[in-house]
Amino acid sequence: MLPKSLRAKISLTRPSVRRQRAREVALRAELFGIEQLARHAQLIAAQHTVVAGRASAWLLRRLDQNEKVLRAFNRATLAVDQSRHVTPAAEWLLDNFYLIEEQIQLARRHLPEHYSRELPRLANGPSAGFLRVYDIVLELIAHVDAQVDVDSLSAFVAAYQTVAPLKLGELWAVPIMLRLGLIENLARISTGLAQGRRDRNLANQWVERLQAMAEKNPSRIVIVVADMARADPSLSSAFVAEFCQRLSRLNPVLHLARGWLEQRTLEEGSSVEQLIHQESQSQASDQVSVSHSISSLRLLSAIDWKEFVETLSLVEQTLRGEPADVYGDMDFATRDRYRHVVETLARYSALSEIEVARNAAELAQESAQKKGREDRTAHVGFYLIDQGLPRLERAIGARWRWKGFVERSVRKFPFTFYLGGIFLFTILATLGFVRAAEMRGVAEWRLVFCAITFSLGVSQLAVALWNWLATLLLKPRPLPRLGYSPGGIAPESRGMVVVPTILRSAENIDDLLQTLEIHHLANRDPHLHFALLTDWPDAAQENLLEEAPLLERVKAGIELLNRKYAGGRRDLFFLFHRPRRWNASEGVWMGYERKRGKLVQFNAFLRGRCAECFAAVVGDQSILREIKYVITLDTDTKLPRESARQLIGTMAHPLNRPQFDSTRGIVTEGYSLLQPRVDVSLPTAD
Repeated sequence: MLPKSLRAKISLTRPSVRRQRAREVALRAELFGIEQLARHAQLIAAQHTVVAGRASAWLLRRLDQNEKVLRAFNRATLAVDQSRHVTPAAEWLLDNFYLIEEQIQLARRHLPEHYSRELPRLANGPSAGFLRVYDIVLELIAHVDAQVDVDSLSAFVAAYQTVAPLKLGELWAVPIMLRLGLIENLARISTGLAQGRRDRNLANQWVERLQAMAEKNPSRIVIVVADMARADPSLSSAFVAEFCQRLSRLNPVLHLARGWLEQRTLEEGSSVEQLIHQESQSQASDQVSVSHSISSLRLLSAIDWKEFVETLSLVEQTLRGEPADVYGDMDFATRDRYRHVVETLARYSALSEIEVARNAAELAQESAQKKGREDRTAHVGFYLIDQGLPRLERAIGARWRWKGFVERSVRKFPFTFYLGGIFLFTILATLGFVRAAEMRGVAEWRLVFCAITFSLGVSQLAVALWNWLATLLLKPRPLPRLGYSPGGIAPESRGMVVVPTILRSAENIDDLLQTLEIHHLANRDPHLHFALLTDWPDAAQENLLEEAPLLERVKAGIELLNRKYAGGRRDLFFLFHRPRRWNASEGVWMGYERKRGKLVQFNAFLRGRCAECFAAVVGDQSILREIKYVITLDTDTKLPRESARQLIGTMAHPLNRPQFDSTRGIVTEGYSLLQPRVDVSLPTAD
């Protein structure tokens, strides 16, 4: 633990303690190395006792106070006379005040009032009332003199968790608490610097009085010394150092004042030389602390906090131990969603977050032993976001509040909630209208007509109202997704991007080839291929003479793309061209079923059937049997960067894989088709 003196100074930030800021000092204690930090973290973890319940928002109030202190110090520093000495620490603060202001605003934006109220706070010791994670951060800052780096921070937090695990919310709060702690440290240093400046100004005032008397009437200088003795100024190190420094450059007669000063310091158990040395050390220490704090504030923006949390989270480590070995391959957003579910379940049960995660992993392990590791129920996500969630809730004894109960009921009976609610609202409103109309003398056919008209109108209101209500009661649930980055799409999830189109002219072919090339450049992956599915336009006969050069042109374009991007191989870009078929109902020669037919026949071709469906195929066909996913694009649709990986990663996730019921002939779980959101590109919008 920190020394008693430092613990008392740190505890001044508690809202229940109201003392002068002038008594606060920088967060500075014995410097520790990595091993010492780890031992100290374990020590304070053993001493910490946390209490549940909503905490006050005193951190935001303290941030406001620190901002006022720093702004006031900055204004005072700017107003200092150029002839007066400005300490190196004050220069650092002045030069980097723009960064401090930026960090204050960032801290205020990232610390909503409700967030800090949900975090555990300490119930014992000199830091009682602190958020636990804030106290941990203050301890770290004090023992590294504000020189925070990833290694020391990770070692400190990891060692603490060997004794007392932190919640996920606390790990995510570490960066904002570090920012608040460093700002607190700068405010405390500013307070000390401001007090030192006042002491130096006072010393200058007495020296100037002594100098004036020495010039006018040297024999009466003892009177000024007597006045100074009666004023009894605080003999701080700043006062003594400034006083002696000014005296050394002035009239030797003034050494009488120095003699008095030496006598006074001896009476207080010190000496002038010691105080001057102490002031020199204090200024050096303040400069180092300020420079470390500002450098650490800069570092906070460069640290990958996602990696930090996932590396140190015990919940994360527990979930990664699932038997299906899928969790670690998912993208960050999906993993974060799983962790949020664990947080919520722990909040509504008597178990900790780690225990909830362990229960989910144990359920997955039981299923893996019965059904195998490849079954979707062997994945921990089945019990966190899928049909296994009720089973996990029963295992941990979760008790939901009314809002959670309503949301779960709506999801369980969506048809009843939506249509039933609209119908009930319409009926009740119409009955109320009919009753009001009857009281005003409306009867018979007029009443029936008015009721029908009113019900049609109020039904539109009911639809709008229920749509709005659904957005309040139900939160969106993104589909889970595997993260195929940076390694790329897995070989077993090889995909192909196809563009069904019609060959019309040489210019049209050049545009298609350019579009295909752009798709590849935006989604480069060794297991992602690109193809054109082409037809001829409808015609009165099967083949036209002018079409042969067009087919050769598109073939040559595909071969050129393969040479350019595939290193001579022919398995990156493909062409699948269909012949015309006679359509008796329309009386023309055309591609079978047009666009729909292209996709149906292409999928059949990938499965080894429909060899006669394509008159021309360009590309190495040996790779086609390995294609698992097909992404279809219109000719005017763009494929944004990395979107192909995201689409395939979503389809490849175990919870999204289609479960086909051969008896009923339908997909009962998962997805066989996925249609992402399509946005309109502004430059092309008319």
